[in-house]
Amino acid sequence: MEIGRFIQEFAIQAPPFLLALTVHELAHGYVASRLGDPTAARAGRLTLNPLKHLDLWGTVAFFIMRIGWAKPVPVDSRYFKHPERDMLRVALAGPAANLALAVASGLLARLAVAASGLLPDFFLYPALLMLAASAWINVILAVFNLLPIPPLDGARIVAGLLPRHLAARFRRFEPYGFVLLLILFYTGTIQKVILPLIRLAHALIAG
Repeated sequence: MEIGRFIQEFAIQAPPFLLALTVHELAHGYVASRLGDPTAARAGRLTLNPLKHLDLWGTVAFFIMRIGWAKPVPVDSRYFKHPERDMLRVALAGPAANLALAVASGLLARLAVAASGLLPDFFLYPALLMLAASAWINVILAVFNLLPIPPLDGARIVAGLLPRHLAARFRRFEPYGFVLLLILFYTGTIQKVILPLIRLAHALIAG
């Protein structure tokens, strides 16, 4: 029974999870490319092919801990005319793309419910489950990535908003960010901070 439930959950959650990660990283690379940085394009990362973006351990972590990650898109700020401001835009692109995808998933779910009489149950029920999973997963990724802890997008956003001398000091903590994330996760601190925000955002977006 447990194996069957896991397979069912995997089948429902895997497609929206892969799409969420892919769109997140593609958004970073696309904005960087528009701002003059060809690094992501040269690395073949301006694509909707999830295999180009997946990180093995980040994918496994999602299905175990419900928090996952992809391979970061390479960005070289030396190509930007305004490095601090443009890196801020690149950092914002990923969470913004996830929020947009969450909104789209919520809207499609409502349309599917409204058209329930026109759609067969064998299609409608799995589609609704996937759309609900998509809204939840994208909200999780957006909120989690906005935490101001390196190497998350929130840290780059904070660095882009700070004066240059304070941003330089803030970046000194980057080598310790991943360790800090692990400590906060295993102590339950991250869950206590972001779960209320995730539930609020999900309620506003998906209802």
